[in-house]
Amino acid sequence: MKHYDYIFAGTGLATLLTVYEMILSSQFKDKTILLIDQNTKKNNDRTWCFWDKTSLFDDIVSKKWETLAFITPSKIQKWNINPYNYKMIKGIDFYDFIFDIINKQSNITFLKEKVIGFEDLGNQCLVTTEKNSYSSTLVFNSIFKPKILASQNKYPLLQQHFLGWFIKAKESIFNSQCATFMDFSVQQKENTRFMYVLPFSDSEALIEYTLFSKDLLAKQEYEEEVRNYIAKMGITDYEIVEKEQGNIPMTSFPFWKQNTKNIIHIGSAGGWTKASTGYTFKKSYKQAKTLVAFILKSKGNLNFKNYAKKNKFWYYDILFIDVLYQNNALGKFLFTALFKKKNPVKIFKFLDEETALLEDLEVIWKCPKPPFLKAVLTRIIR
Repeated sequence: MKHYDYIFAGTGLATLLTVYEMILSSQFKDKTILLIDQNTKKNNDRTWCFWDKTSLFDDIVSKKWETLAFITPSKIQKWNINPYNYKMIKGIDFYDFIFDIINKQSNITFLKEKVIGFEDLGNQCLVTTEKNSYSSTLVFNSIFKPKILASQNKYPLLQQHFLGWFIKAKESIFNSQCATFMDFSVQQKENTRFMYVLPFSDSEALIEYTLFSKDLLAKQEYEEEVRNYIAKMGITDYEIVEKEQGNIPMTSFPFWKQNTKNIIHIGSAGGWTKASTGYTFKKSYKQAKTLVAFILKSKGNLNFKNYAKKNKFWYYDILFIDVLYQNNALGKFLFTALFKKKNPVKIFKFLDEETALLEDLEVIWKCPKPPFLKAVLTRIIR
């Protein structure tokens, strides 16, 4: 059985960002690192979007927007979001960028195998695949297991689920300088449902039907909504260039309680998704930097049980999820209340978990009070 210093189970966003930070630090060149995944990341399986006021990954950003639109049945709002840009990175561009760097590291190995289990044995860890077993000092697991959430009811789970079409229209129909952040003019059907439009040119865009709700839909229902929305925009002749579909867990479940001394859960399996929005890229980037700093600071006395702690934003998120879980139809009204009065720059800062307490209160005060007070009281009673 071959031994490695570190094994990463799964090579999704969290793993690749963490390994990237390890490489940038130059402090792990003497560590043997094994990445295991049955997916070789050769396909464009997703896109990531995030707001940012730095040059984060600008070399692989495929499009950025300075203007965002927020739409309700009665109003269209447009904001210049300076100092932020809204950025999009294609999955394949990110994978190629990171793996090009990884492949130049003599201490990092990738294996195309399916991980079926792992265990902390105290003095080392054991990782089992369908073909082999490997030992390591530390394990970083990014394989999400829904059963962990299904076995409890204290921390509810919503899904951010979506289906999008990348289309090329014959007409010049889009404003390539303005992305539609949320369009709540679509029928809500007792859920939180909106359209999301990212235009790349005057004739090309990603049009995505998105829900924050408990249950997934049949594929044809997503596609019918996208088709109807395109028709409503007046687009009569278009080509579907590509499609994407996915779902992201939105929960404040304390995943860090699953950590052992030598095994840490990262990515969606570790709660790295922003629970109240489903946004993943920016939070995972920050978490990867924090995790690598934590490992370096430990200087050999590492215990992953000590890694994660609750902060005020965890409490904010859990109340938000509680409200939407109990009454999913409220989503349209909650987001409209947040965005109806002013530019969302402070809200973006709040969602990036970078605000001070007074700024938090300013954002929170915009939300409807009764459902959140009810959620607070319910949590206290629990």
